[in-house]
Amino acid sequence: MVGAGAIYGPKFEGSDEFELVPVPMISATFGDRVTIDPGGLEVDVLKSNGFKFVVKGGMGDGRDEDDSDHLKGLGDIDAGVVVGAQLAYEMGPVEFYVSVDKTIGGSDGLVGQVGANVSHHYDRFILSAGASTTIADDNHMESYFGVTAAQSARSGLRQYEASAGLKRFDIEASVTYMATEHWVIRSQAGVGFLTGDTKDSPIVQDDVQPSAMLIVGYKF
Repeated sequence: MVGAGAIYGPKFEGSDEFELVPVPMISATFGDRVTIDPGGLEVDVLKSNGFKFVVKGGMGDGRDEDDSDHLKGLGDIDAGVVVGAQLAYEMGPVEFYVSVDKTIGGSDGLVGQVGANVSHHYDRFILSAGASTTIADDNHMESYFGVTAAQSARSGLRQYEASAGLKRFDIEASVTYMATEHWVIRSQAGVGFLTGDTKDSPIVQDDVQPSAMLIVGYKF
């Protein structure tokens, strides 16, 4: 599938400012096992009795202090290579999953997620909803939400140490419309709730993080 769209969301995780970002969409599946899309590469290693095990790889975004005046003095977090795995179990229209992603370079962080999705087909529509919990290690938390003494002196934010633990809860819903045999329209909205050491960080301006996305694509 090829297409284009846009995401409207916070300028950075924890920001109270929002921006509209264009998103190109190129997705291809090879042999029902290998998928390449803007998120990276996914390989279905195992599919059996409702279970699916996937290994994946891609690039992490990092963070640029020029993204917002609030980040001035904190320095940049370089992008890194992300490798991970996901184990999912389908039970009717519901899918439960556990995933782990490791960033190599950049924050060198480890992030885990536990969640569930439900979907329903109705005529030309696919209705979906999901909820998840995200957990992160010390490296990730300190990189994105900690403030060292040097960063505090440059930015004016108070010094802060962010420890491993719960990072955020998310809920989302989407509608996919098969306009024709080839044309697809997908809209998605969600909201994240930052928690724990993330919520208390002086970098975070708002612990409620809404976002929305719209994509129009063409399936060959």
